[in-house]
Amino acid sequence: MNTRALALRIRRHAIEMTHSGNSSHVGAVLSIADILAVLYGQVMAKRPDDPKWANRDRFILSKGHAGAGIYAALAETGYFSLDQLRTHYKNGSLLSGHLSHLGIPGVELSTGSLGHGLSVAAGMALAAKHDGGSHRVFVLMSDGECDEGSNWEAILFAAHHRLSNLVAIVDYNKLQSLGSVEETIQLEPLAEKWRVFGWHVVEIDGHDHDALLNALSVDLAAYPQPTCIIAHTIKGKGVSFMENSVLWHYRSPQGEEYERALSELRADT
Repeated sequence: MNTRALALRIRRHAIEMTHSGNSSHVGAVLSIADILAVLYGQVMAKRPDDPKWANRDRFILSKGHAGAGIYAALAETGYFSLDQLRTHYKNGSLLSGHLSHLGIPGVELSTGSLGHGLSVAAGMALAAKHDGGSHRVFVLMSDGECDEGSNWEAILFAAHHRLSNLVAIVDYNKLQSLGSVEETIQLEPLAEKWRVFGWHVVEIDGHDHDALLNALSVDLAAYPQPTCIIAHTIKGKGVSFMENSVLWHYRSPQGEEYERALSELRADT
């Protein structure tokens, strides 16, 4: 699958879904579109026609407020109809604003309250080790939730149990809900913190598909510990007036802004 084309479609869906439902977090979706495209388009073992296949790779979106991106990736890869995306965030829809697994094939866990995804993913990875499973567990986190102590407990736990089948991806776009990461709680040196906690760490450009593919195609025998991929990204990536702007954490594109966003994404094809 052409992952760059898939990322563009995910971005367009995000604009259309947040516009139609008048919902939030479009900037957060745009920053992870390339990561999702590479995961769903090339990396993860999956069967859309059998979403509970025992040997599937598991994926958890810890930053559940960017759920529109997962819905788009799932629809684009055959888990359910693209038409269902039009119901996003509307009364009675299964596609809630924050990610929900209820009635949605391919979603492993409902998320939204930040700081829980890594802990659950570590539990899944430990269970897989105990059961002799060959699948991997991927969890995509926000940089902002690295402020939370529960994540660092999970980081210690995963390293202690040598969960080499666990891959954490940090969407490091440097912005949180109301300001920059640096202003809120400074994370640097982030990579070194993960390393001293016992993880194998890779830092990449989170919009470079070749770098993403190389980092995410983890050979479980290569490292005896879990892997953290720090993906340096741009919040709002792909739409010029949304890039690096905290405004688009909560705002939805309407009117001229909506038309301009779609036009810019169309121009990328």
